[in-house]
Amino acid sequence: MSSTFPHGFLWGASTAPHQIEGNNINSDWWFREQHTPGMALSGDAVDSYHRFEEDMRLLADAGLNAYRFGIEWARIEPIPGHFSKAELAHYRRMIETAQRLGLTPVVTLQHFSTPKWFADEGGWLHDRSIERFQSYVGEAAAILGDVPWICTINEPNMLAMIGTMMKLAEAGTSDWQSPTVEGDTQMVLPAPDPEVGQRLAAAHHAAREILRSKTDAAVGWTVANQALTAKPENQAKLVEERYLREDLYLEAARGDGFIGVQAYSTQEIDANGPVPHAPSPENTQVGTAYRPDSLGMAVRHSWEVTEGVPALITENGIATADDTRRIDYTAQALHALASAMDDGVEVAGYLHWSALDNYEWGHWEPTFGLIAVDRETFERQPKPSLAWLGNVAKTGTVEGGARAFGGEH
Repeated sequence: MSSTFPHGFLWGASTAPHQIEGNNINSDWWFREQHTPGMALSGDAVDSYHRFEEDMRLLADAGLNAYRFGIEWARIEPIPGHFSKAELAHYRRMIETAQRLGLTPVVTLQHFSTPKWFADEGGWLHDRSIERFQSYVGEAAAILGDVPWICTINEPNMLAMIGTMMKLAEAGTSDWQSPTVEGDTQMVLPAPDPEVGQRLAAAHHAAREILRSKTDAAVGWTVANQALTAKPENQAKLVEERYLREDLYLEAARGDGFIGVQAYSTQEIDANGPVPHAPSPENTQVGTAYRPDSLGMAVRHSWEVTEGVPALITENGIATADDTRRIDYTAQALHALASAMDDGVEVAGYLHWSALDNYEWGHWEPTFGLIAVDRETFERQPKPSLAWLGNVAKTGTVEGGARAFGGEH
């Protein structure tokens, strides 16, 4: 099996600042890690704050031409109204380093974490939350003038869910369970809070206007696309769950420069809502079903609901210790993506999650990266999957990807 992609397609990998930088001490997540049962500490993470050039060079040397990374609000505005010129300069150096190495920078402004003071004020439901976000975005725009792709908020549907999960953990009714790590196959993630979702949509639109006035970037946000499915008798429930979990956020992207599609697996909806993933040796390290075809399902659904907003695949990957399986998963996902593009869905690029094995929001065990990291020495070790994806980028062609797997992964 072979699939080809157009000239000029973006090929790269993604990261998030809190997951890789280390010592993000002014953020709400740093505080949570110390006070939430069951949550591991991020600590030094993988020290990419100091080693970003090495990480970028590994991607560029492999043949990739894009890198999605975030700038950390809690570093830039550690106390309300005080903006760090040094931190803005740091992130500007990252942008310039990516450009110098031939990597198109895709910059995310808010990836789950916020300044602790923002959370203490009441977070996204506080009366001044949108004003606060606008102020930060306006300052950040000063370093983003030549960045071609800007994501305002990462996975607002997951962000709207995290508050609910955090309250359960803080109340002691359950240990912390990251929304990206399902673990127990009988676990079902709660629906995002629609009130928070509406506030995030308003914040996104406000940020979009600022960025359009100060940059020439394509501006959008990224959505956790869950490729939801249902039997015919459960279609009404599917529509209901889709709106709460995904479509509210896709509809808010209408008129954007792009929609960031982020897909990993599928989820069935029955009469009661989401169905837990059935136990299977094929399941990933985070408990999800092995479904590389979810990427094609997700990008088609996003294209339909956004009414034709072009897609950029900002995350897609698999938590596995078996890198051969990672390659096979990615190949199958790209075949599904190519099929959607052949049917008219506009896609600008594919950014794999993730560049590095990293901190997975309270957990260290899942490994999504194209690059392994020794957390004691911070030595980087590229995996075969990095070279494989780099070759895809150089040739614009994906071969194979039809092999079945069994056993423990």
